[in-house]
Amino acid sequence: MKYTQLGRTGVKVSRLVLGTMNFGPQTDEADSHAIMDAALASGINFFDTANVYGWGENKGRTEEIIGNWFAKGGGRRDKVVLATKVYGNMGTDGEVWPNHDKLSAVNIRRAVDASLKRLQTDHIDLYQFHHVDRLTPFEEIWQAIDVLVQQGKILYAGSSNFAGYKIAQANEAAARRGSFGLVSEQCLYNLVERRAEMEVIPAAEDYGLGVIPWSPLHGGLLGGVLKKQAEGGRRASGRAADALNDPATRAQLQSYEDLLDKHGLAPGEAALAWLLTRPGVTGPIVGPRTAEQLDSALRAVELELSDEVRTGLEEIFPGPGPSPEAFAW
Repeated sequence: MKYTQLGRTGVKVSRLVLGTMNFGPQTDEADSHAIMDAALASGINFFDTANVYGWGENKGRTEEIIGNWFAKGGGRRDKVVLATKVYGNMGTDGEVWPNHDKLSAVNIRRAVDASLKRLQTDHIDLYQFHHVDRLTPFEEIWQAIDVLVQQGKILYAGSSNFAGYKIAQANEAAARRGSFGLVSEQCLYNLVERRAEMEVIPAAEDYGLGVIPWSPLHGGLLGGVLKKQAEGGRRASGRAADALNDPATRAQLQSYEDLLDKHGLAPGEAALAWLLTRPGVTGPIVGPRTAEQLDSALRAVELELSDEVRTGLEEIFPGPGPSPEAFAW
């Protein structure tokens, strides 16, 4: 496994991030523990989750699964850089109370204590804001975060799904307080969806944030979906299925799969390897449902894409370019 610094911090994290969103809803506890053991054995030390994972009546379940894994001992917790998130409503028994979500100091204090209990740990390494809270001022957010840092409950703060200007606002507010500010941004970024290159990634680089792409295979579209469909494999669903109904998208994906087939490359592994070449990227989040999917992701870390392949990928999936050139001159 290869490692890099998380943004401007001194902590070292693996170039792949283990995403745990499937733990509970799609992968049972025993298999989830086996995947985490395999990830740790392979050198992956960066685990990402969120308080709402498990979803619906089971929200919080994913953190519980991870906590039970930590409780097995063997140095599991000490070896992991643990990231979770706050924002979604965590009201129980179908109740939705007005202060059980978003980023008020009231909710941050409540949410971090609840996550620590579920995770069976005394601290969270990276506490991420899952979404922008347009009603809570950053001064209040940083006041709450600074208290948690002083208490030893969290070490670093990160953002997720922030616009570039929100990254700037957040870190300028932190600087005024003498706070450390955001150290990472978790954003939607892959070959198909490259809008983050316009402003989000440049802002992250300028402020010293590590970029953590989520959905690196764009819901499975970049994992060889056309070939899998032709062979009767798992079919795309949701937004991926809708995208495949567009003839232009199907043609683009066919060119992508043909290019990689020509060079003997697995589409999913090539898509991950491409992200690992991108400026500012710490590591993409991979969310394996099975041990086999984890093995495939691990191969991407060692995969070197040739200039011919990288040029071909840029031709098939041209990015927008940085702003303002992306929309002006």
